[in-house]
Amino acid sequence: MAGTPKHAPEFKQQAVELHRKSDTTYAEAARGPGADPGPLSGWARQADRRAEGDPESQSPFWMAGDLRKLRRENERLKRENEILLKASAFSASKTL
Repeated sequence: MAGTPKHAPEFKQQAVELHRKSDTTYAEAARGPGADPGPLSGWARQADRRAEGDPESQSPFWMAGDLRKLRRENERLKRENEILLKASAFSASKTL
């Protein structure tokens, strides 16, 4: 499935924290949790950018997970709303 994240937000956050706690390269730090060095450096840059913009915001990895949940919920609510509109239209036509 295209666009599906390979790693959970918790995994990304732990990998970035592990790299920051150790004085190693991205490649060496990535071997521990089983991540690739390229994505690990990207995750760290993303976390740094988010932290600079809003120091009190939550982790960008958690925010991405929350955004996915909210989008799914929004789609579900749109479907439910469509069903209710059709049901009310059907009910209104029966009473006439």
